[in-house]
Amino acid sequence: MPPYDGDEDLGLERVLFCFAVEQEAKFFSQPGMEVLITGIGRENAERSLHRALKNDSYQLVLSCGFAGGLNPYLATGTVVFSADEDAGVTAPLLNAGACPVRFHCHNRVAITVAEKRALWEVTGADAVEMESQIIRAICRAHEIPSATIRVISDAASENLPLDFNVFMTAEQELNYGRLILALLGSPGKIPAMLRLQRQTQLAARKLAHVLSRVIPC
Repeated sequence: MPPYDGDEDLGLERVLFCFAVEQEAKFFSQPGMEVLITGIGRENAERSLHRALKNDSYQLVLSCGFAGGLNPYLATGTVVFSADEDAGVTAPLLNAGACPVRFHCHNRVAITVAEKRALWEVTGADAVEMESQIIRAICRAHEIPSATIRVISDAASENLPLDFNVFMTAEQELNYGRLILALLGSPGKIPAMLRLQRQTQLAARKLAHVLSRVIPC
């Protein structure tokens, strides 16, 4: 696949954009873009992508969505990436202001500043998320170029207002009913949750903008 300098179309026939949840893709669902909502975590991503590749063929697969910051120099809203050399997206991502980083794929949401700092020190990674490792591994097995393109939804210096891991079902789905009950029981956390919601919406918009520049509709 030839490199792309940001000024011309990649010339790709089929590109698959993988997001864990719909909120991450909220501002990216537009004609011409093939979006797969995989679900949260390794098992859901593996199952969803295998199903998608069984039914269709793709020239490029992108693992997109939110990531938690581990490197304290990465501000919320920063678009970060890691790409195969033959994916052809490095140059346009750099031109769009995205930062090349090292990702760590974790089995839970990193909640506290202390947890993020420990992951940074142990792994040396700049950002943490839950799906890209298995998505990229499957793509390598199928000889499909791939890349991870994420946006920092919460910086290394930020604690999340709730431990979202306790609201996950056995299928790694967020139980919103339990989440709402927890907020009603701790109303002091509601302002922080509203701030996080605004923050993630802005991050999703930023990611959608960068993705649309990298792979034009």
